[in-house]
Amino acid sequence: MRRRLRAALTAGALATALLTGAAEAVPATSALAAAGVPAPAARPRSTTDWSVAVVDSTTARYTPSTIGGWSYPVGLYLYGQYLTYRRTHDARYLSYIKSYVDRFVKSDGSIDQSFNSLDSMQAGRLLVILHHETGQDRYRKAARKIRDRLDTYPRTSDGGFWHADTGSRAHQLWSDGVYMVNPFLVEYGREFGDATYANDEAAKQLYVYGSHLQAPNGLLRHAYDESRTASWADPATGLAPEHWCRAVGWYAMAVTDVLDALPARHPRRPELLAVLRKLAAGLQTYQDPATGRWFQVIDKGGRADNWTETSCSSMFTYALSRGVQQGYLDPHYAQVAQRGYEGVLAQLSVGSDGRTDLAGISVGTNVGDYAYYIARTRATNDFHGLGAFLIMNEQLRTTPTPSGRGDQS
Repeated sequence: MRRRLRAALTAGALATALLTGAAEAVPATSALAAAGVPAPAARPRSTTDWSVAVVDSTTARYTPSTIGGWSYPVGLYLYGQYLTYRRTHDARYLSYIKSYVDRFVKSDGSIDQSFNSLDSMQAGRLLVILHHETGQDRYRKAARKIRDRLDTYPRTSDGGFWHADTGSRAHQLWSDGVYMVNPFLVEYGREFGDATYANDEAAKQLYVYGSHLQAPNGLLRHAYDESRTASWADPATGLAPEHWCRAVGWYAMAVTDVLDALPARHPRRPELLAVLRKLAAGLQTYQDPATGRWFQVIDKGGRADNWTETSCSSMFTYALSRGVQQGYLDPHYAQVAQRGYEGVLAQLSVGSDGRTDLAGISVGTNVGDYAYYIARTRATNDFHGLGAFLIMNEQLRTTPTPSGRGDQS
């Protein structure tokens, strides 16, 4: 029923969904010590495959029927499971994903989703993956519903997709939203011969969002309201008050993944590289020197009630490592990524039942002020964190040398 993975996948196939990893992670160097930054506590080297351990633990806890509904946290987790499948070729992992998706996609390709929010589109990546792996046309038809919805989806005056087509989200751009739709879009374009539109649209969205949300310190505000009517919006700028870490993490992963898909001479490539490099500098500035992770409100780590959050730390670690590997970022960011990786691994443990536990993950979060973010529940094994961990671990468990693509300037 399923086709084997194609024998010679390239960076062009499935765009960002088909990522690879290759060599031992780069250790922190004496440059950090010279800068007065202490190294994180040493973690004993282990032969444990943490991606396999997390996937096996999660699939033991949930069946494809009980893992949850059609949602972006489950979609994120299962995308990470797919990356683990690509490396291990364990057919159980792909079968699990297919069983989950087949709860929602009928044999004729119909899917009972309205796609009136960007969040609802993220799991569409699984549709593209399953078409690629099985060749079944029903997944193409279901994915096409998301693509067609974008033709009528509401936008800001400069073309940014609203976070949702609802009154409470009208005219709003959330940093989260770029990851919910744009990696799907470039993967859809690659798989189904729609790359010209898909690449142009995804690059435009990232640029529009970045132009509104990126601050001089390199970080992004959580959200922007063009109408200036949201309770959290600054009446002059429309911006949310804080740099919430996972919102910035979503953007960091999205811009990295879309750059992977864009042709070398795409006209927006220099703009997106500039956004990523400015963001990387901000992330280096605000990385917690004690843990290697990043704080829930990134730029206010000095406050006693702030805390380091696992999902965003995984996202930043992935984006920085991938950025170095692809030549988007200066090689010294590999050290920043390695510190982040060690910091996230310190949040992972194995319980008495032999299953993994990943701690310190913020639950789903709306836009708010500092007190709101700090009071969010810190969960263990939340899918936001599990998915981000797998994406990070598949990148960092083995770190290839930079590709020398020539994007450095």
